[in-house]
Amino acid sequence: MLGFWLTLLLAVGGGIVVANLYYAQPLLAPISEALGIAPWAAGIAMTVTQVGYGIGLLLVVPLGDRFENRRLIVATLLVVAGSLLAAGLAANAPLFLAACFSIGVSASVAQILVPYASHLAAPADRGRVVGNVMSGVLLGMMLARPVASLMADAHGWRAVFLGSCAVVTVLALVMALVVPRRTPSDGFRYRTLFRSLRALLVDHPALRRRAAIQFCLFGAFTLFWTVIPLLLASSAFGMTQKGIAIFALLGVTGAGAAPLVGWASDRGWGRLGALAGILASVVAFALCLMAGAGHSGLVLLVVAGILLDCGVACSLVVGQRTILTLGSEGRSRVNGLFFSIFYSGGAIGSAVGAWAMVVGGWTLAMGIGLAVVLVAFALHVTERTSGASAH
Repeated sequence: MLGFWLTLLLAVGGGIVVANLYYAQPLLAPISEALGIAPWAAGIAMTVTQVGYGIGLLLVVPLGDRFENRRLIVATLLVVAGSLLAAGLAANAPLFLAACFSIGVSASVAQILVPYASHLAAPADRGRVVGNVMSGVLLGMMLARPVASLMADAHGWRAVFLGSCAVVTVLALVMALVVPRRTPSDGFRYRTLFRSLRALLVDHPALRRRAAIQFCLFGAFTLFWTVIPLLLASSAFGMTQKGIAIFALLGVTGAGAAPLVGWASDRGWGRLGALAGILASVVAFALCLMAGAGHSGLVLLVVAGILLDCGVACSLVVGQRTILTLGSEGRSRVNGLFFSIFYSGGAIGSAVGAWAMVVGGWTLAMGIGLAVVLVAFALHVTERTSGASAH
């Protein structure tokens, strides 16, 4: 059984690990100056990290269905720590980019923690447990940028990576001492394990549908958070880096809805919770299109950020609970597939957002975001409610 403290450890651990994917984003200027490269070239670090994470989701996460989970989690956390140390000490761009790639691949361990938690949880509590652990993951993702900005202002950009290295090392030690062992019952060969991914995607319509919905929502989410700093720093609002960090911290409050939706999903209300999340995202982009300059516009943007974070968190928890009920021994593979599709939406959303701001400004970017979340709404309301997808 999964108690409160172990659930909290898995949630905090997931957040600590996932945060490493986003630390570099607000630090591109000081990183480029230190390594002697152009800021746009430093931006490749984010791309390399995300590519590494996608590879990890497909190649590392399925190992949770093959090897003893505690040993796998601790070993991968130590790789994360070593990669962070390399990034913090990197003297040139190639070494830094190689470290970022390794951070991305190894940080996929966060998505081993979620199916691991679902295995330990009682069936009646699975949605609540998944919601709690995913809250930690989402908070880590959302807090990473403002925390990195504030820490770099005080101690420099290298301190962000070196400090995280120390934290992840401690986390690995705690996991080794506290987390119970779990050995999968089926000893698949790795090649068989990897080849089974296609069969899982073909055989489970609920996986395809939920992944498509989250592809759209996370794409819209990253579009918003890619372009909102540009708007806030513009003459319309004139906010400093610290002010933008505070704005991001306010948006984090929306992730607090995830445990509540997980609890509701355990009681058969998951589909309604997912719909509420999608509608919150629709309202968020509508508010963005309405927002003008000045204090009233800023208030609308803050509300929109909270609603969007809340909406994505709600739909994600329901979607993840749904896919984790599709089979007991394939959960790591199913989760890896789900999140590889999820994060590919985010990568596309970020690129589209940057392009839209150049071509048509804020209005075009938010119009695209609204269109994408409406696609997610259409996918949800046309989903067949039989079987796992009903929950």
